Amino acid sequence: MTEPARILVVGGGYVGMYTALRLQRQLRAELRAGAAEIVVVTPEPYMTYQPFLPEAAAGSISPRHVVVPLRRVLDRCRIVIGEVRAVDHAKRTATLATLATEEEGTGATELTYDELVIAPGSVSRTLPVPGLADHGIGFKTVEEAIGLRNHVIEQMDIASSTRDPAIRDAALTFVFVGGGYAGVEALAELEDMARYTARYYHNLKPEDLRWVLVEASDRILPEVGEEMGRYAVRELRGRNIDVRLQTRLDSCEDRVAVLSDGTRLPTRTVVWTAGVKPAPVLAATDLPLNERGRLRCTAELAVDGVAHAWAAGDAAAVPDVTSREPGKECAPNAQHAVRQAKVLAENIAASLRGQPLKQYAHAYVGSVASLGLHQGVAHVYGRKLKGYPAWFMHRAYHLSRVPTFNRKARVLAEWTLSGLFKREIVSLGSLEHPRAEFELAAAPPPDPGDKPSS
Repeated sequence: MTEPARILVVGGGYVGMYTALRLQRQLRAELRAGAAEIVVVTPEPYMTYQPFLPEAAAGSISPRHVVVPLRRVLDRCRIVIGEVRAVDHAKRTATLATLATEEEGTGATELTYDELVIAPGSVSRTLPVPGLADHGIGFKTVEEAIGLRNHVIEQMDIASSTRDPAIRDAALTFVFVGGGYAGVEALAELEDMARYTARYYHNLKPEDLRWVLVEASDRILPEVGEEMGRYAVRELRGRNIDVRLQTRLDSCEDRVAVLSDGTRLPTRTVVWTAGVKPAPVLAATDLPLNERGRLRCTAELAVDGVAHAWAAGDAAAVPDVTSREPGKECAPNAQHAVRQAKVLAENIAASLRGQPLKQYAHAYVGSVASLGLHQGVAHVYGRKLKGYPAWFMHRAYHLSRVPTFNRKARVLAEWTLSGLFKREIVSLGSLEHPRAEFELAAAPPPDPGDKPSS
């Protein structure tokens, strides 16, 4: 008997999950006959639908409904929870570390494959800003989104109970760096949530909270166009949000955010959303990269000049065949990633069967962004929308795109309930340290004979 053709999918995000899901259908007969095997290596057992992270942070959607369990969706794939550390494509081997290898202390193991799909996504692009590594908060994962929600409510608790004006002001100052989707939507949703929550504090008013958006360029939300970007700035400033354009964060040491315009903001909250970069594993492969560290790919989503290697999404530099500009590449966003995954899976199946491949071609149709409850901006198919229509389009679009009917129904039910009942204002920060109380209870009591040192 011949060995089954092993397809290794590195990453379980948009591209990884959708490619494996499509491959399950395309190779149904081969999988049933044992002629093919799909292995998905991913650090987490779920795919995160990132456009819903701001609403999860605001409490409009439960965290468990923002993620899609891979083992349920990819029931004909082998799911390996771990990280690919390196790829030697010349030898068709991937070096990976799993939870088991860490427990066993045996070090990383090698996994052989026949076809490789590189889809590790991206990581936060940080800059050498003093204090950022110590005090910055990211916003790419569901854990970070819920942690940020807990943190914001915790700062309001601190401000409500302290007698020190400096501590109060720092606790109620929230600085967001980055004017793209993640930064603007996260700030807008959390400001909405915090403004509502303030009514339940006897000594806090919404105007006591200070929200600052720092953006290095001259506009925010470039994806929705210049006109809608200017509208978004006016809308945010109308809610007393301090939008600083053409401004950078120079330092956040000692819990003081120092901006390039000389402003000093004592703050306990610095949220960093200033872009992303390719996952580090790309640099640990023998595959060709471009100047930005992304894989050079063809329009068929194959790695350029390399057989049996494929890529899409954030990790891939895919030529945009619909553009009239020579050399233009597809934007690394979810809209392209989901559509690329479909073509990618079909091309892998065609390659295994000796059939011709097809090119990925999709004209960018536009973007939608939420600015909090009932507010948004959109630029879709040349039409510009703002306010409630744009917000409704934002929700309708993403509801249609979130994977599985199960998740669609749950998200829709939560939106319906949130419209009928009051917002949740509970912080569950203790979830981040679940053993803290038990460790305190299990600690030996202090010796009565011990005297405090002078």
